[in-house]
Formats: sequence, structure tokens, C-alpha cells
Amino acid sequence: MSKMVLTKSSVWVIGPVATVLGLIMNAIFGVLDMVNIQNIGLCIILFTFLIYMLLTPLTIKQQKFSKLSAHMNPELQKIQKKYKGKNDQASMMKMNEETQLLYAKYGVSPMGSCLQLLIQMPILLALYQVIWNIPAYVGRVYDVFKPLADALLNTSGSQTFMEEIATSLNISYSSGYTVDKIIDTLYKLQPSNWTALANQFPDLSSMIQETQASVDHMNYFLGLNIADSPLNIIQQGFATGAWLMVIGAIAIPVLSALTQWLNTKLMPQQAATTANGEQSAMMSSMKTMNVIMPLISAFFCLTLPAGMGIYWIAGSVIRSIQQVIINRHMDKIDMEKLIEKNAEKVKKKQEKLGVAQQRVVNSQAKVSTRNINTPNKKPMTEEERQARIKSSTEYYKNAEEKPGSIAAKARMVEKYNEKNKK
Repeated sequence: MSKMVLTKSSVWVIGPVATVLGLIMNAIFGVLDMVNIQNIGLCIILFTFLIYMLLTPLTIKQQKFSKLSAHMNPELQKIQKKYKGKNDQASMMKMNEETQLLYAKYGVSPMGSCLQLLIQMPILLALYQVIWNIPAYVGRVYDVFKPLADALLNTSGSQTFMEEIATSLNISYSSGYTVDKIIDTLYKLQPSNWTALANQFPDLSSMIQETQASVDHMNYFLGLNIADSPLNIIQQGFATGAWLMVIGAIAIPVLSALTQWLNTKLMPQQAATTANGEQSAMMSSMKTMNVIMPLISAFFCLTLPAGMGIYWIAGSVIRSIQQVIINRHMDKIDMEKLIEKNAEKVKKKQEKLGVAQQRVVNSQAKVSTRNINTPNKKPMTEEERQARIKSSTEYYKNAEEKPGSIAAKARMVEKYNEKNKK
């Protein structure tokens, strides 16, 4: 397996995640290759399915959070209404305290949903990186391009020609003219680019045709070249009268929009009104996004390589099936028991935290006591104690009696006791 360095994503967090996902993609392609199926389109579908299955626990957890939030929101709105317009420090502290108690009651965290999204987002973005640049992560695909890339690297005039094509495909050669960058460009070539390449370098025409044939064998899925954009396929279909190609190319953006729209409809919907019956601005914007995003998806699928459209369609279909199963699972959940269970978990966590804090306090107390304690002296005998009393008495008897002094007061007490005895 050839090692790709320059073409892999180096974005913070996303890069390492993409490397891990690339290993999975490489393994799937290897299994398909063992049964003599070298098809990138099928590999993308299986890869997308596997990744979304691995994300299922996070999806279920997010759905539970949403359902608990829907039950909790009326109580949360009551607290907010109770302290509405009260901006003094005491009221704000009281509102925060009641809000925290409410979250503890339902056993959820205010950041619960955000945390799950933060975990999923790098995975989904890295997934896109792997699909967009498969030769960087799949060794067998890389090896198909390698001989031609080596030949082009050593051919006079190839750099200028390849850089012009790369510019049209938004590929940067800032890191230099290397085999890896040539492969990046070759992987994204459209049929017209392959023809131009063969015409430009007739000495390499046989190698170029062999490489193109191998690439077409991997790239063609259901009669469409996934390296080509649906828009180009439609234009070629109209020009040549290949109407099945036109229908297939149109189906990609249409299916992408429909499957994404279906996916949003299957997602649990919260009430769009507040406790006062006013429309929630956030819910209104969410509805707008649910309409706009499928349309944006259709536009991108029309202009990007068809492989990206297959990835989006596969992801939406898988999420929709997954969502149907999760919805049935969520409908069977007794929310009262779930709330009680979550509250018990929070209680135990707080108890553990309290025990840990108490241990720290006890430990610190022992250290402090050890520092201030001094060794016990030898106990005083009765004779020593009486001698000390007698010594003190004699001192006050013989001391000069200044008015208001301790000796004068002691002398007054002694005279009073002697008088009472008589």
C-alpha cells in the first residue's frame, strides 16, 4: 500500500479523524476487491452505511435529550416567566438555582445536545474529506494512478499543462509539482480532460488510455461516471442523444433534495409556540432551513462530482431508515421512568462528588491538626499543683498593693474570706 502524505487532510481534528475513516474505506475497498468488485460508488455506499451505524448510539442519545427537553420546556418557561423583568442579582441567582434544579430533576445537561453535535461534526466533515479524495486513503486506487503520475512527472511540459487543469478543478500546486498532486488532479479528471491529456502527450497515450479504462471501471456506477458532474453528464447526454444518462444525472440532485427533505420530516419536531402562544423565532428559522437545505443540496449535487451526490443520497436514506427505527424505539420509552432513572443517576453522581469533597476536607483537617498539636507534657503531681498555688498566693500577699492591681484585688478577696470564716 502506497503512503499518501500531501493529499491527506491536515486540518486540526478533522485530519486525524479522516485518517481513521480512510483506514475503514481502504478495508471496505479491499474486501470488494477480493470478490473482484472494484467499484468506488458501491464502496462509498457501504462506507457511509457503516459510519452511520457506528454513530447510532450518539444519535439515540441526542434523540433522548430532545424528547426530555420537550417535556422539560414548559417548566423551564414557567421559571423564565416567573423572573421576567427581574434583573437584580438576587433574582438572577435564584432563577439560575431553580433552573439547575430543573435540569437535575430531568437528569440532563444544558450542553448535552451541543456535546453530541461537537462529537459528530468532525466525523461527518472528515467523512466528506475521504469521499472527496479517495486515492489519498485507498491504496489500491492510488496504485492505479501511480505509473501514469510517475511518467508525467518526468515528461517535459507536463507541469504547465497539469497545473492549468488543476486550476480549473480548484486544486492548488503550492506545495510543488509532485506525484501526489498529479494523482489528486488525475482522480478528478472528467472525460474531456482525459482526451485532452492524451492529445497533449501522444507518447503516453497508451498509458493514459489504460489508466482511464481502469479508472472508468472503478468510477462507473449505474451507468454514470461518478467523477463527472451531473450537469456535464446532462449536457453530454443532450449532445449525443443518450437520454438514459440525462435521466440518471437529473435523478442525483432530485433524489438528494427529496431524501434530505424526508429526513427532516422524520426528525422529532418540537412545538413551535411558547407558553404565551407566540411563535418561536428559533423554530420558525428551523422550518425555513428545512426547506432551503434540500434545495442547496440539489444545486451542489448538480455541479459537484456525482460521487458526492451518491454520498449525500446514501447518507440521507440511511439516516431516514435509522430515524424510523429510532422513532419506534423512542415511542416505547416510558418518559416518567426515564426521567426518574436520569434523576437517580444525577443524585448518585452528586453523592459521589460530596463524598470525594468530604474526604478532601477530612484529609486537610488531619494535616492542620497534626501541624498545631504538640507532644503532651508529663502530667503534674498533686504536690506540684499545691506548691504552685501556694507560690502564687504568697506572691500576691507580698506584692505591693497598687490601687486597681491584681495583687490589691487578691488581697481584698483574702480579707473577705477571713472575715466570713470568723
